[in-house]
Amino acid sequence: MGNPAPGYKKHPEHRIDTKPAKERVRVTFNGEVIADTREAIRMEEGSYPAVFYFPRKDVKMERLIRSSHRTHCPFKGDAAYFSLVNGPENAVWSYEQPYDEMSVIKERLAFYPDKVDISAA
Repeated sequence: MGNPAPGYKKHPEHRIDTKPAKERVRVTFNGEVIADTREAIRMEEGSYPAVFYFPRKDVKMERLIRSSHRTHCPFKGDAAYFSLVNGPENAVWSYEQPYDEMSVIKERLAFYPDKVDISAA
């Protein structure tokens, strides 16, 4: 691996499970559909709620604006953030160059469930 996650060196027992979501997943904000896919990746990490990562082709990218906010995860890498145009700030994040172990989420988008409505059916 050319870009291994440093978090696993310190915590080899840490588990992040990713698998294709078996359902259709939608994101809405004030009734408007922002994302709709059958190709989401479902991520489960420890005691955190499951997170869905959407392919960009299934997200209305014109409704997002890149923000200057950034965060770092020792298991996934550096996250870039987007705000919804005329909506909540930093509501969306993406690992554009994740560590090798998390390449399945590269350039996919995830949404904060307290800022938008997420439904899976």
